[in-house]
Amino acid sequence: MRGSLPSVLLLDLDDTILSFSASGRDFWREAFRELGAATGVDEDAFAAALGAVADEFWGEAERAHRGRLDLVGTRRALAASAFAHLGVPVPECADAIGDHMTWSKEEAVQPFPGAVAALDGLRERGVRLGLVTNGSGEFQRRKLERFDLERHFDAVLVEGEWGAGKPDPTIFREALRRLDAATDDAWMVGDNLSADIHGAQSVGLRTVWIDATRSGLPTSPPARPDRVVHHLVELIP
Repeated sequence: MRGSLPSVLLLDLDDTILSFSASGRDFWREAFRELGAATGVDEDAFAAALGAVADEFWGEAERAHRGRLDLVGTRRALAASAFAHLGVPVPECADAIGDHMTWSKEEAVQPFPGAVAALDGLRERGVRLGLVTNGSGEFQRRKLERFDLERHFDAVLVEGEWGAGKPDPTIFREALRRLDAATDDAWMVGDNLSADIHGAQSVGLRTVWIDATRSGLPTSPPARPDRVVHHLVELIP
């Protein structure tokens, strides 16, 4: 331990270090306004249909795993499925709507204010850092390079490169193996109660939940973290 810190921290990337979904922007609606208005479909109806098909798609673990590894194709398919869900012919602009959503969201990603400095502060205190992130190697490595983040980590595991993603226990065990760390020496820090918190607890890790939106734990969470913070900097004594 380093004061009140463990020897090793495993960290999630999106919505833990980078603001990915926490911006509050609805990129699907933006894409529809830009490209789908001419279809005559009501924007609210499209948004509701998209929500329904997306919930069904991402709700199945293996399908979600495949979807994260091909975000471009997945979002094109979700846009088309939303129109089909409404019972209208799928317009030619469906692919463009999916692409607009994908790339406008990627462009909007930025580190949370102070997050990179927090990584520096943790390392200065002797904490070794490992990154454990879901998603494709292409997308996640692009973000690591864009913000020069890889230099902060002693190990980086990406779902698309390892072959399994959180909450699969193998990715947590592999991160600990690469860092030569025992579960008693490490915590997992992330924003997703199912993938990050429940997954890490399944292998015996203590957990810290990043509640960036300050929404609080849901009534029946899939897991209860050992600690709740709103920003990485709160981990530094």
